[in-house]
Amino acid sequence: MSGARALWQRVPAPVIDLALVAAAALDVRLNDWEPTRLEFALVAVGCTALAFRRRFPLAVFLLTLPVALMQDVAVAVLAALFTLAERSRDRRLLAVCVALAAVASSTPWPLAEVDRTMTLVFFVYGLATAAAPVLFGQLFQAQRDLARRLTEIEEAREHERTLHAQAVLARERAQLAREMHDVVSHQVSLIAVRAGALQVAARDVDAKEAARTIRSLSVTTLDELRTMVTLLRASGGNATELTPQPTLADLRKLVESSGTHVQLTGDLPPTVSTPTQRALYRTVQEALTNVRKHAPGATASVELWQDGESIGVTVTNTPPTRPSLSLPGSQQGLVGLRERADILHGTLDAGPTTEGGYRVRLRIPLNAD
Repeated sequence: MSGARALWQRVPAPVIDLALVAAAALDVRLNDWEPTRLEFALVAVGCTALAFRRRFPLAVFLLTLPVALMQDVAVAVLAALFTLAERSRDRRLLAVCVALAAVASSTPWPLAEVDRTMTLVFFVYGLATAAAPVLFGQLFQAQRDLARRLTEIEEAREHERTLHAQAVLARERAQLAREMHDVVSHQVSLIAVRAGALQVAARDVDAKEAARTIRSLSVTTLDELRTMVTLLRASGGNATELTPQPTLADLRKLVESSGTHVQLTGDLPPTVSTPTQRALYRTVQEALTNVRKHAPGATASVELWQDGESIGVTVTNTPPTRPSLSLPGSQQGLVGLRERADILHGTLDAGPTTEGGYRVRLRIPLNAD
């Protein structure tokens, strides 16, 4: 059944329409009658109009009604009714068209003395005959709607399955990111710190160079690891793009979007290494976040400075002008900043000022990498 339907759908629509016009004309010709010129013209118009039944189904049906006057069962009228029922959802219009077709087929032609009993019989017969193509047309319309609805349901299910798979993948990658951050990142940080301490304490040149290499590789690995963790946590869509790591060039944008009145001063040489730039940026970011959370209404100043062979940043805020909300804090932000400072052989000092504000100061050797 499906194969025959598929084969039928491959036939071009103009071919089907021409074949239907020919069948309607042959149907009229097989009825042995001698038409007048008017009758022949009406029949020719009705049969030819079937070629346009897809675009103007109601008009084509009305043009085929004269054919129903001249014969009891007309292929042209049945085809026009089927097309109208297939394309229309107006049940009242279809009922009126069925009645018109029954009246036309039961009306004697040429007009003569009317036998009421036979006319009523022919009318009932015409109703049943005209109702059949309408029912088939409505059935075909319902089948088409059902197929379209099933396609929509299948597409919705496929989309739901895709979303579920993405959610599962996102949970797995988030769990992997937590494991990498909690275990691997901590261990690599310890390696970098110990290697830095060994580099300072070692007297042998080869040992000092080996420690420096280990610390440098650990710093690079830690940065790459943090980038991977960020990538894993941001996953869940069809495509995940890696956000560029911030540098000193992004500080002004950070200050402007901090939600706090901040004054940025100072400048640093362009030769500052990438890990140092990230450490300075993250320090300012964490300090401004704490100002916004714990010192509402306070103003802040961010000062980039260079002191001999050291560079750094100092973030100072004034006392709050409004009561601060009691927000939970894990103090992990400052711990992470101190880890970054230790890896780069720097120091991080944080504490309250005598004026009631708070100061965060990061110092890093200029040649730190």
